[in-house]
Amino acid sequence: MTMDAIAQTTIEQLIERHDLLLFDAYGVLVHSGGALPGAAALIELLHRSGKPFFVVTNDASKLPETAATRYRRFGLALDSTHILSSGQLLSGYFAEHALAGARCAVLGTTDSAHYVRRAGGEVVPPAAAFDALVIADETGYDFVTSVNDALSSLFERLDAGQHVHLLLPNPDLIYPRAARSFGFAAGSIALMFEAALKRRYGAHRAPAFIALGKPQPHLYQEALARTHARAPVMIGDQLETDIRGAIAAGIDSVLVTTGVSVDVGNRADGLRPTWWMRSVAPQGTHHDGGDEAPPLSSDGIAK
Repeated sequence: MTMDAIAQTTIEQLIERHDLLLFDAYGVLVHSGGALPGAAALIELLHRSGKPFFVVTNDASKLPETAATRYRRFGLALDSTHILSSGQLLSGYFAEHALAGARCAVLGTTDSAHYVRRAGGEVVPPAAAFDALVIADETGYDFVTSVNDALSSLFERLDAGQHVHLLLPNPDLIYPRAARSFGFAAGSIALMFEAALKRRYGAHRAPAFIALGKPQPHLYQEALARTHARAPVMIGDQLETDIRGAIAAGIDSVLVTTGVSVDVGNRADGLRPTWWMRSVAPQGTHHDGGDEAPPLSSDGIAK
């Protein structure tokens, strides 16, 4: 199926048109090595405009204060109040399911474990008996040993007929590490666990991970609750998380072609953003364009 043309927009038009701007982090504002071209100028423009904005990220490896410090090193004038992370959604899940004091194995960073403790959980080693397994990030632990220990302990619990909460704050499968460099994310690790669970228990009995972050609408709903905005917009680089989540939340969306998704044509599901942009750089911002993906053609396919 060839899709109709998707209109291009600019960051200035979005600021004029909307009363709340939401940005994904990786592939939109930053990659692992620093800020993307034009991101610093964008943040300055947002501060001057007075429009509320949030960085709405599936990154559950950093607390908001840690992420803000890192972003400031990249030259982005952000503080922790501007950041909504999927790791913060653990608190609501723990409260809803009465998990205060629950024993939790965490695959992730030190900050990932802090998210669990802030939610009320007790962090235990992956080899220990646990009530919940949280896959928060692909880094911060001895991968092979920790994954094998967690899988073995999970099988033991399930074989004994016990319920285990399987939680995935970050459903991303991949993320942009740098220009034309990508890495696997926490969602890919969860898929590996789910494949092992299906092999042992069968597709009908195997439990699945509960995704908390995008494309679930929870982060968008939290941003709306904090601002009471009536015309928000989400700017992201991944169709399957950023754009699908915005659609689920009933808000406008913009695909930026500086990260993961550059092809929005010929999709059987018709998933498409409201608009697209080459980057978040304000008009007239000088940059070399080295981190940009190719622009979209009239049928929505990258040139």
